[in-house]
Amino acid sequence: MTPFGARVRALRDAKGLALKTMAADLNVSAAYLSALEHGHRGRPAPGLVMQIAGYLGCIWDEAEDLKRLAEVSHPRVTIDTAGLDPERTELANRLALHIKDLPHDAVVRMLAVLQDV
Repeated sequence: MTPFGARVRALRDAKGLALKTMAADLNVSAAYLSALEHGHRGRPAPGLVMQIAGYLGCIWDEAEDLKRLAEVSHPRVTIDTAGLDPERTELANRLALHIKDLPHDAVVRMLAVLQDV
């Protein structure tokens, strides 16, 4: 699941909206909306993100947060380390190999470091 998908699902559930109802109201298929929520689709288009934010009644800050989450929610990431130092290439490769095995607290700590960059 992506950060965007998790947030959309939480907002939808909080409003008591069925996935099929929301999908029909947004003029997208229920399969597509489900795939977005579960992280099986790439980033949604900015227009759809704003459409979802409006549909869910997100206020300004919530809509901006939803936009930010969509930007960091691509389920398949490619990192180009060409021209970077060997340590950065090793970091990218080790992360790719071990991300699924990292303890949650380690992921949270790494995110905190990267948010400061």
